[in-house]
Amino acid sequence: MKQTFLVVALAAAACVGAALTVEAQEGIDKAKAAAFDNRMFAGPPGAKAYACFVRRYDANHLAQHPKQKVSAMKLLVAAEDAPEDGTTSYSFRLGVTYRHRPGNFDSSGYCNHAIATESGHEIRFECGVDCEGGGISVALSKDDKSAIARLASIRIWNRNKPDDEASEELLAGADDKIFRVDRAAPGECAELVTDRKELAALRHK
Repeated sequence: MKQTFLVVALAAAACVGAALTVEAQEGIDKAKAAAFDNRMFAGPPGAKAYACFVRRYDANHLAQHPKQKVSAMKLLVAAEDAPEDGTTSYSFRLGVTYRHRPGNFDSSGYCNHAIATESGHEIRFECGVDCEGGGISVALSKDDKSAIARLASIRIWNRNKPDDEASEELLAGADDKIFRVDRAAPGECAELVTDRKELAALRHK
């Protein structure tokens, strides 16, 4: 799906009432949120920061999870200062390849500030796709070397087809609920970015 943050923002404006998942849970204090940002982006985000996570599931893993539809996943999380209101905005882009069908599939949306689970044992971003397109939550492994992405359903698009033909849902199913994706150099997620200026910024990280 070819789009820039501007396109996403316009879509959000057209979908009043579209909400991020799990809004009922409360945000955490600023110190804990800043600590989570430091873990996610390997330091303070500054004006703009990226975290890229990639995994290509090997034959052994797929044999152990025969119902898993996804064979590869890329996740790009971005943070950007919003000087006008003194806050930081967060967004995500997701790339998916299936094991039994051709093509590359993408999704994207915005994330809320870090929240804690009901038990308080895990801090994560809750991220949503506009127009009730579902979403994902993004946490980190204990060593910060991997992201843990969880989903129930998320709208995705075939990257090589017009948007009006390409929208579909990736549903959790038996083996597609939780994905561990490993931290990678930002350039590994470059294919998820179509805006030239943003792509240049990503490649210089």
